Amino acid sequence: MFARRFAVASPGSGALCLALAVAAGPALAQTPNARDQSDVIVEAPVTLERDVHLFIVQKDGSIVEHDDYVMRANTTAGVDQVAERYVWFNKEAETITNLSAETIGPDDVVHPVGPEGIRDVQEPRPAGAPTFDEGVLRAVIFPGVQPGSRVHLSFGKRRTKPLERGAFAYSVEPTGEPVEFQRLIFDLPADVPLYVDARGYVALPPVTENGRTLYTFDYRHGPYAPLEPGAVGYANWGDRLMVTTLPNFAAFATRYREAAADSSATDPSIAALAQALVAGTNGPREAAARIYDWMRFNIRYVALFLGESATVPHRAVDILRNRYGDCKDHVALFTALLAAAGIRAEAALVNIGPVYTLPAVPGYGDAGINHVVTWLPDLGLFADTTSGGVAFGYLPAGVMDRPALLVDDGVLVRTPATQPHARDAKLAIGVGGDGDATYRYYVEDDGATAELERNTFRRATREAAHQLATQRLRQTGLNGTARITTSAPDATSGPFSTTTEGTLDHFVWPDGTTALPALSSFSGGIATQIDNWLAQPRRTQPWTCIGGEFDESSQIRLPANVRVTDMPHDASVQGAADAPLAYSAHYVFDTASRTVQILRHLTARFGHQMCSAEEFAQMRDALVRIQRDTHAQIVVRAQGG
Repeated sequence: MFARRFAVASPGSGALCLALAVAAGPALAQTPNARDQSDVIVEAPVTLERDVHLFIVQKDGSIVEHDDYVMRANTTAGVDQVAERYVWFNKEAETITNLSAETIGPDDVVHPVGPEGIRDVQEPRPAGAPTFDEGVLRAVIFPGVQPGSRVHLSFGKRRTKPLERGAFAYSVEPTGEPVEFQRLIFDLPADVPLYVDARGYVALPPVTENGRTLYTFDYRHGPYAPLEPGAVGYANWGDRLMVTTLPNFAAFATRYREAAADSSATDPSIAALAQALVAGTNGPREAAARIYDWMRFNIRYVALFLGESATVPHRAVDILRNRYGDCKDHVALFTALLAAAGIRAEAALVNIGPVYTLPAVPGYGDAGINHVVTWLPDLGLFADTTSGGVAFGYLPAGVMDRPALLVDDGVLVRTPATQPHARDAKLAIGVGGDGDATYRYYVEDDGATAELERNTFRRATREAAHQLATQRLRQTGLNGTARITTSAPDATSGPFSTTTEGTLDHFVWPDGTTALPALSSFSGGIATQIDNWLAQPRRTQPWTCIGGEFDESSQIRLPANVRVTDMPHDASVQGAADAPLAYSAHYVFDTASRTVQILRHLTARFGHQMCSAEEFAQMRDALVRIQRDTHAQIVVRAQGG
């Protein structure tokens, strides 16, 4: 099976098993023209002039590909994009044939790519893991590329060892370059039907001759509008193509389940480890959590494409011995250990990343299935051991609210849309007569983000931890020093807290008027969350919305030589009972202690992770009102100033 983002001979063209990914991918949104904020048409750095891609598929799953494309560099940035291209292949199963390349200058002078411009390099993703060294990049370096130049690359790829015997699938998702012409041709035996989910790709009538059928899809597209900040992946609403010879997801699940069958899963070494891990535990949930923690701390995760290399996990005993594996290997060993402890579990195939829907037909790909997690039916929860910073019972955001194909049952379900997330921040600032200040900042994370924060400091050196604290101070717009301590970093669940202490330079000017930020948190709190949601003032694309509970309080003690002239007013944003946002802020100045007290609370309950542009429009006024309050100021004046 194959997957490909069109027009780019990229380092990988399958489906990547990622540990944690929330940010949207590089694909761009569909509009007639791409414009900047001044409404001036922006020239795309690169244009795909022509791309013809032919697949000749045999019944046993062997494939011969022919790819011929021309890309034009429109700008200097485009030169950087096209001057070096990569063709990925699996050295154990594929060979590259008839590769030719040339640069066509703006004056139509042709500069062929010689042997010195073509070299093979090991793909870096296996990270030194010898059982994952099949991926190779054939680098093609084009000479004489300048704005207006075109690069022409043509090659064949022959696969004699099918990844999925007797099956074929392929996915395409636009990468954002304008497309003048693209044609995808699939040549299959006439008695092997092709199932299709096409959006934006135009299907030509199939042609059957001499016992084979040609399926052809054409695609054209003008400039794309940029992906909006915080938007989900383009595949959720834009163009895409998935073709497959498998009729449905149940058949896809059956293939994965049968291929993953492993007689070594009952090996005595696995059973002995499982029994040692669960000794003294109280019930299956605690036992499963013990095994989960051992997996995430002891089996190194190797991020590789699922579907590029063999989709069959390595043997469980080999994964245990090597102490590393990709996502399917993690699931294979994890489920074997659980079974040895008497806990039912099965693989669940998902998409990781900013894609919240699957095509109507099954297949691997950036917009299809590209990751494997574990479903524990008796406990009613999913688990992903590749995410080292996620506690048992929670999921990384990148696999939440996604369709999941259970391989034992062959049915599509959905991973949880929400999970508990709470943050409590307490800030105390004491200002001296010279305007400098000392502070103490305490933050407790609970729920889904607690282990993420704990894992950050668990893996950080003392110096790195202090650098992180200083960085968060500066991201708040403050200058000073930072020393950080944390609660026990070796815990694996429960709340996690950090305490940062230090000094602030020139927090109040002692000889004039100062507008102090009405802080209730450093960077990462309510203000940061609201700013991120409002990074795009008007939305036309679906966006990622992850809620939570946020409580913040602060005390700013002022010196005797400073008086307060202006204070923010209390604020409240309360919608209907089912409104996604509720916010309140309360301000008090205690004249006896010369202390400003600030209390803020935010509840964000969206009920899902992908919000529509219409939902954003409905809550935008509330977000702006909250943002205005989180950026409020306290005006003070020094005596005699």
